[in-house]
Amino acid sequence: MDYAFDITLKNRKLFKSFIENHSLTELNKVPTGFNNNIIWNIAHTIVTQQLLIYKLSGLPMLLSDEMVEAYRKGTKTERDLSQAEVDVIKGLLFSPIEKTKEDYSNKVFQTYNQYTVSTKSTLNTVENAIEFNNFHEGIHLGYILALRKSL
Repeated sequence: MDYAFDITLKNRKLFKSFIENHSLTELNKVPTGFNNNIIWNIAHTIVTQQLLIYKLSGLPMLLSDEMVEAYRKGTKTERDLSQAEVDVIKGLLFSPIEKTKEDYSNKVFQTYNQYTVSTKSTLNTVENAIEFNNFHEGIHLGYILALRKSL
């Protein structure tokens, strides 16, 4: 699984560069034809990783319930975020992935509640979830690249 975690970390570095190289106004802008903005997409990937890997394994997530409710599947941008809120999201890019790597190495993930994702793939193991998470984050990287062109 080292390769899968490496991919996740590389994608998160790209997300970090979007945060660092765009203004707060640009991060918050929802261009015409889109439902969400750059910062929502980044926060959504953080939340989804925790839901797919920790919640479906029956383990506590590393995020607040408020963050999960704001960025889970089915949500959309509701308001502009403050710089402090963006900084919190930026601060959560890497620590949950490092904790997941550690927990995986320590065999913390003992059970997994089967889940069928929107692409109709069924996740049966935490390994499936880690691999699917990379696909999911790639989709949102694509959205972010499209959003950036629309700024």
